[in-house]
Amino acid sequence: MRHIPFIQSDYSKKPMLHIEKNLASIHQMISEAALGANRQSKDILLLAVSKTKPLVDIESAYSAGQRHFGESYLQEAEKKIIAAQQKDLIWHFIGPIQSNKTRRISELFDWVHSVDRIKIAQRLDQFRPTGKPPLNILLQVNVDQEASKSGIRLEEIPGLAKQIALLNNVTLRGLMAIPKKYDDPVEQRRPFAMMHQALKQLQQAHPQCDTLSMGMSNDLQAAIAEGSTLVRIGTAIFGQRLT
Repeated sequence: MRHIPFIQSDYSKKPMLHIEKNLASIHQMISEAALGANRQSKDILLLAVSKTKPLVDIESAYSAGQRHFGESYLQEAEKKIIAAQQKDLIWHFIGPIQSNKTRRISELFDWVHSVDRIKIAQRLDQFRPTGKPPLNILLQVNVDQEASKSGIRLEEIPGLAKQIALLNNVTLRGLMAIPKKYDDPVEQRRPFAMMHQALKQLQQAHPQCDTLSMGMSNDLQAAIAEGSTLVRIGTAIFGQRLT
């Protein structure tokens, strides 16, 4: 693959090789988990969570073939996206959304994973630039009903989806969840199974919903076993974050 640098730098090749090796390991894990679940690995997208990581790390992942990147902090992400605007990257916003940030999020990103109320969806729709394709959005579901986490309840999905279907500049593509951390593999699968069932129900009224964003480094196998189509991996690719 031809290397297209984002920036000129004397950055050591060692981190690039480290990230390339990590990506290969994650893809192998995805393939093995998919095989164990009688699924095709090509149906599972790897989202590299690059929040707090410098642009040069994204460059390394890009050189290794990675195209989808996840960011949680708008101000940080904006600088990266602008610097890399000529490249064929696909940017996902995966963090909590404040109303006053919706304009810039809608302008910059291709996907938003964390929609949990109609006001946010309406503002994303309102601010989507003319000429850009509709913004792909996911509903964040608080599947374990944890007080510390954002997201709607499972029973709220149909109502919110119905409201979003009336908007013109966003497209509902599915669901996202961050379940509790369980050490037991059986317990890990329970909330993921609930999410898979919720997506199947959602597809009856909204057949374009094809995405189930769930699964991270510690529960990737369980998520894939229960139908995840997008796994979000950060530390296992880029190393420990600074914050």
